[in-house]
Amino acid sequence: MLFDDSFQTIAVPSEGFFKDKGSKFLAYAFPVQNDQEAKTHLEELRELHPKAVHHCYAYRLGTDRMSYRMSDDGEPSGTAGRPILNILYSKDVTNILVVVVRYFGGTLLGVPGLINAYKTATESALDEAEVITRHLSHFYELRFSYIQMNDVMRIAKEMELPVSEQQFEMECRMIVEVRTTLTERFMMRCEKVEGLSIQLL
Repeated sequence: MLFDDSFQTIAVPSEGFFKDKGSKFLAYAFPVQNDQEAKTHLEELRELHPKAVHHCYAYRLGTDRMSYRMSDDGEPSGTAGRPILNILYSKDVTNILVVVVRYFGGTLLGVPGLINAYKTATESALDEAEVITRHLSHFYELRFSYIQMNDVMRIAKEMELPVSEQQFEMECRMIVEVRTTLTERFMMRCEKVEGLSIQLL
């Protein structure tokens, strides 16, 4: 059963390829969480392919259709970034970056040819990808004394909260991931544990 906090993305990076009239289009798809991760992947690809004429891309973040960036990187307007983004919409995937690196083959492809090339290269990368369902969530830091550990662990276990960090000493600390749709229930349960402090990260 899908909740409104679920979305589809790719599990790991994947690659695709398309060739037309000597021009090569190398597509790279990456799962990303934010703008900074997308920029890092772009910089790495520019270093990997310094002789390529274009590094066109599009990425989407979150579940609304307004959080995106795209670039034609010198190709005619609307022939590269937009076709890449449209494939992300049509495949209904988000938190994903697709970069298509073009090596020019000497023959101009024209606007329809370019749109088709960037679209097809993107599709080939996504066809190779494993699409998975993830959930919008927030991370919370929990601080509590050692005697409350059983109560806190029970909440994490019964609500099936992934634990990303934990330290159990006299003063204990734990970071848990809570799905957006479970936040209210999580807060209500935590309020019942005396001396437990919660901080949204």
